[in-house]
Amino acid sequence: MKTNILMNIPTSNLPTIAIIGGGFAGMNVAKKLIKLQKFQVVLIDKKNYHTFQPLLYQVSTSSLEPDSIAYPLRKVITKKKNAFFRLAEVTSIDAEHTTIFSDIGELKYDYLVISTGSKTNFFGNDRVEDNAIWMKTIPQALNIRSLILENLEQAAITQDLEVRKRLLNFVIAGAGPTGVELSGAIAEVRNNVIPRDYPDLNVSEIKIHLLEGLDRVLPPMSEKASRKAEKFLKDLGVEIHLNTMVQDYDGKVVKTNTDKDFNTETFIWSAGVTGSPVKGLNASAIAERANRYNVNVFNQVDGYENVFAIGDIALMKSKDYPRGHPMVAQPAIQQGKHLAKNLERLLNNQPLKPFNYNDKGTMATIGRNKAVVDLNKSTFGGFFAWFIWMFVHLWFLVGFRNRIITFFNWTYSYINYDRAARLIIRPFKMHKVEMEHKE
Repeated sequence: MKTNILMNIPTSNLPTIAIIGGGFAGMNVAKKLIKLQKFQVVLIDKKNYHTFQPLLYQVSTSSLEPDSIAYPLRKVITKKKNAFFRLAEVTSIDAEHTTIFSDIGELKYDYLVISTGSKTNFFGNDRVEDNAIWMKTIPQALNIRSLILENLEQAAITQDLEVRKRLLNFVIAGAGPTGVELSGAIAEVRNNVIPRDYPDLNVSEIKIHLLEGLDRVLPPMSEKASRKAEKFLKDLGVEIHLNTMVQDYDGKVVKTNTDKDFNTETFIWSAGVTGSPVKGLNASAIAERANRYNVNVFNQVDGYENVFAIGDIALMKSKDYPRGHPMVAQPAIQQGKHLAKNLERLLNNQPLKPFNYNDKGTMATIGRNKAVVDLNKSTFGGFFAWFIWMFVHLWFLVGFRNRIITFFNWTYSYINYDRAARLIIRPFKMHKVEMEHKE
């Protein structure tokens, strides 16, 4: 049997669709296309699992283990004819010759779907990128967990008050949903777990600072939701610093545009994301500032009829969304499902249908019994919003097993005020304090 170049993909009489990226967008378009059985589908990702990113912060704060929010991509194609997964990193695209290049070889395609998502945006601040820690992947979430726990262990034994202050100071930059949820979760750990696990630590010494460059938390949400979230955070003991922009971090001190700096060994950057395009397409196809592919209402990349982009990497401007759709899960899921139907229409020589985003609302959780939800023109918070947040996230978790494990962990934590996963599985850093004393 003849195979496609180097990737060991059998040749087929069916059109080949290559999908780069197994996030929300890529996985949803792949699942729909595979069910149609009208295409040869090749899903490519540099990880062999899908990550449910909205719950990454719970991995980093010891509420969940990684397998609760990860789903094997090969399960998407198990026992499916004409469907293949390849563990690879795509390095470039040659649209003229309908070929993609990767670290394991080349692949010819008839249609290409780019769903490479986004990456952390440091806005050109190299020092912050070098020294801060961030949370976009499961390994990074585990790094945060290890760093927090290692710093607590070190704080329990150090005699240097300044060092202890740095170890017990947690600073998060960016008060969007990720920053708000992360700071709230760390506050829950401080209030409920540390007094039992670390009786020799003075909990009052542990400070959590949330920095935001704009004048309110949760800027993407309504002002009412922002006010509720700010109150919930303050009730948990989080110190909020608005109109505060990070200028530098050298590994010990966060410098800002205000007269206040922060001494910390734990500086978490959650201040923004940018697109993660693949090299090879015309420069005009990429919106320079957003680093996302310009696409039309059918998700076709500008200048290409058989190349599509969906999810975070796609910039589809409209009257309602002049800067493109929000870089969250729902637009990616909906675009993935819609594109699968359009590709079937292409195959049947039918006209494509434009994508219309159905905004199902925005939500963020701040801690136990605390969340905010923007739904249509209504905003509500508290226990009811928290319950809705839990239900929605359980519903959209991929895989029955993941839902059961997550529900069990949440129930255990709710009843016992505990975090079951507070394990340093993989140490993240050398103990800096020990090295400093040697010097």
